[in-house]
Amino acid sequence: VRELDRRRGDTARSRSHVVRVRFTGLKAWWVQRVSAVYMLFFVLFLLFSFGFHPLHDFSRWHAWVARPSVSVAFLVFVAALLGHMWVGLRDVLLDYAKPAGLRRGLLAAVALGLLGLGVWLLVILLRLQG
Repeated sequence: VRELDRRRGDTARSRSHVVRVRFTGLKAWWVQRVSAVYMLFFVLFLLFSFGFHPLHDFSRWHAWVARPSVSVAFLVFVAALLGHMWVGLRDVLLDYAKPAGLRRGLLAAVALGLLGLGVWLLVILLRLQG
């Protein structure tokens, strides 16, 4: 098998390079940039909203967050945050977690953790709606 791999020019080094190229690139760069810009505008929106229309009690805050437009904006913010976190943490793990098994396990743990956070927030926002 190793002899066949050498004839094709497919060594362990070139295989790891192929894996590395597959997990990086322009798409990940765009996810990071677009999510960062959206999160910046969302935080500015929150500062503006709370600065000009302070919510002094829970019932006003609850009514504000329960509005569909605010809930959707929060949901998009969390999706952008989770995507931003995934790309950043994935890049760090791909660069610094050297044993492949450890890297796969850590990537799976990060993916499951981020997925769990996203589902948790979705449940919270759905409960606020009704």
